[in-house]
Amino acid sequence: MSESAVDPLARRLHQALLRRGETVAAAESLTAGLFCATLASVPGASSTLRGGVVVYATDLKTALADVPAGLLALHGPVSAETAAALADGVRARCSAGWGVGITGVAGPDPVDGHGPGRVYVGVADGRHTAVTELDLPGDRAEVRAGAVAAAMETLLVRLD
Repeated sequence: MSESAVDPLARRLHQALLRRGETVAAAESLTAGLFCATLASVPGASSTLRGGVVVYATDLKTALADVPAGLLALHGPVSAETAAALADGVRARCSAGWGVGITGVAGPDPVDGHGPGRVYVGVADGRHTAVTELDLPGDRAEVRAGAVAAAMETLLVRLD
């Protein structure tokens, strides 16, 4: 990948984390690793990206990101509560300063009453966890890319 092909948001996020001497990890459901792959495309990302888990299947949200099974049973895999738990769990599991949890519906069909484009992004720093709810337009690829961009923008706001 050429330097000019690196996502500008990923570059900004990497630089913001680098300036602060901080790291991030992500638990990704609908984005299936796209957040981590996008950030990893930035040269030097190994100094800010601790790692991540792809938790596409609901049971893996518990097994890999420590989302309580009771929370999933109560709120479902696509919810603000699940996004928050994903962010908290992956931050602790990967020993990162920041955790990002992304869950939602890429489409084309609804899931558990949520239409395509419904996305929840959780961002945790160990003291405070915030969740952003989004309704993104587009096809599967556009929703997934939009979710990654929204997660990066949300974390950038928290870092500023």
